[in-house]
Amino acid sequence: MVLLDGMTLGWSLIILGALLLLVEVHSPGFFAAVPATILIIFGILVLLGLDIFSYPWGVIVAVVVALGASAVTITMYSRMTPDNAPTTLSRDSLVGKEGRATREIDPDTIRGKVMIGTTEWSARSAGPKIPPGAKVRVVSSQGVHIVVEEVA
Repeated sequence: MVLLDGMTLGWSLIILGALLLLVEVHSPGFFAAVPATILIIFGILVLLGLDIFSYPWGVIVAVVVALGASAVTITMYSRMTPDNAPTTLSRDSLVGKEGRATREIDPDTIRGKVMIGTTEWSARSAGPKIPPGAKVRVVSSQGVHIVVEEVA
């Protein structure tokens, strides 16, 4: 069996680590950065002449380096991610909000449309028909639509 020499092995590890980093860039959150960082560090150690795969002390160095690289990489990931939870929007959270009718709103159908912020919602009127362009307020939500009233 032919083993790779130190230079070839070192560069192979670095290239493999770089490819994993490209995978991470293409698909964030895949966590390929942790093994990528470890492979790059191992490649550098091999290029520096440390034979981490042949001797017991080399395995110990490899484990310590792997744990250290993992800790640093995970710490960097945690600092890059936002601390707040993502915002969610439901019809119930719209009660009391105001918007504009984009299509006539009828009390009998849900064909009416209302623009609240940047989102368009299906709507029906709580009272008489509401013309397009009228200012409306959400009074409730029912099923897959909201119920609105015209604001004077």
